[in-house]
Amino acid sequence: MNEALLRSLTPSVLGILVRRGADFAAAEDAVQDALVEAVRVWPADPPRDPKGWLVTVAWRRFLDATRADAARRRREDLVDEEPAPGPAPEVDDTLQLYFLCAHPSLTPSSAVALTLRAVGGLTTRQIAHAYLVPEATMAQRISRAKRTVSGVRFDQPGDVATVLRVLYLVFNEGYSGDVDLAAEAIRLTRQLATAIDHPEVAGLLALMLLHHARRATRTAPDGSLVPLAEQDRGRWDTRSIAEGVEILQAALARDRLGEFQAQAAIAALHADAPTAEETDWVQIVEWYDELARLSDSPVVRLNRAVAVGEADGPRAGLAALAALDDSLPRHGAVAAYLHERDGDLSTAARLYAEAARKAPNLAERDHLTRQAARLNARRGR
Repeated sequence: MNEALLRSLTPSVLGILVRRGADFAAAEDAVQDALVEAVRVWPADPPRDPKGWLVTVAWRRFLDATRADAARRRREDLVDEEPAPGPAPEVDDTLQLYFLCAHPSLTPSSAVALTLRAVGGLTTRQIAHAYLVPEATMAQRISRAKRTVSGVRFDQPGDVATVLRVLYLVFNEGYSGDVDLAAEAIRLTRQLATAIDHPEVAGLLALMLLHHARRATRTAPDGSLVPLAEQDRGRWDTRSIAEGVEILQAALARDRLGEFQAQAAIAALHADAPTAEETDWVQIVEWYDELARLSDSPVVRLNRAVAVGEADGPRAGLAALAALDDSLPRHGAVAAYLHERDGDLSTAARLYAEAARKAPNLAERDHLTRQAARLNARRGR
């Protein structure tokens, strides 16, 4: 059984049912029933037209469910519209499904789960494992999301920015359980890029590829974090870097700069540097200025302070940091790093220890604790 083929056909088949009048939740259930039937039947009797087979079976399952539901008897006139078996029209509704799954009425977590289920074709169990939550919990989350968007018209224009934010959330989940969400996000973004010609879609794809290229070097064999400056650049995925840079350059040439393109440009400058010492920090600061203009995000300004500290010296970085709210996540870690570069080891060690207590995850907490211990050991010599 070709699982990849079934996953690739799922969005298009689901879209066809919705276009024919099925509400989203009922259509999704019917398509899943058809996929189960395909797994049972295809190994012994593979169809000549897999997509047409799935559309026909899913539509029949939808009609069966409609007839069985007394509250939906008004839809029984759809029986006469049952399509004859045969090749399905070459209409790909994947793009509309992206917009539907990223509907603004959904919470970010629900939008991500529904995107993985409806567009990505992942099972509820796979999504639950990826998020490290019980399958029943994830099933409820997806069911609520489907109910929320069931009444949304399928032909309404969508918000590209919302879709991209959802995909970026998927990417940032990284890897857990038996599903590599970073790789899945790249696959989905590639799919979106073939369906819509938009420079920010290209910018997001480039950003994902450039970040993913460094994945193998981000942690040591014991699971500890490895800072960018200490990563083995010889192990970076040069093919992904080259592809990301090429996609980014084509997007930038269109002169419609967006946040993801600016972030990708920063990532490309890091990837382009043969060593950490050769990083073009001056140009990175310039790109952070562009990004701050586009987003006005405190997190962007926090990262800009680090870049300023590298380009113009740690005291310039600390001056940029002083303008920011010290309650920002990772503010203490940035302050510790800049104080260390300025030679104030005592203050840096104290700030590293404080930042460790506020760290959002165990790996980051352990890294900051080791940094504090390292500086305290140096001071004690």
